[in-house]
Amino acid sequence: MINGDTLFFFDGKPHALELYTALAERICAELPDTGIKVQKSMITFANKHGFAFASHPKRKAEGYGKDYLIVSFGLDHSLASPRLIASAEPYPNRWTHHAAVFVPEDIDAELMGWIREAYDFSASKR
Repeated sequence: MINGDTLFFFDGKPHALELYTALAERICAELPDTGIKVQKSMITFANKHGFAFASHPKRKAEGYGKDYLIVSFGLDHSLASPRLIASAEPYPNRWTHHAAVFVPEDIDAELMGWIREAYDFSASKR
């Protein structure tokens, strides 16, 4: 889960690494066949396809600077929640949602429910 690529991805952002570790542990515990791929701009959680993504924020949040985490996931429908910082429909019936994670407690049942739903949606694609 944590390797050299992951440490490089979070270099200088220890709090974001802590948040990512909590997220990755929870995803892998609840969805054990998940693969993880560290890329230049994001870390992908995948089954057949990517279903959730961890990335660095583009903007500073008051009290957090840029040392927090953006968690993105794809669904076949739009969500309405004050926890979401952005949503877009890049393709018909394919919605990408972005949530900010500031503290480990943000990785709660609601966020994990969305991620589990994204996992199922991803697994159903051809």
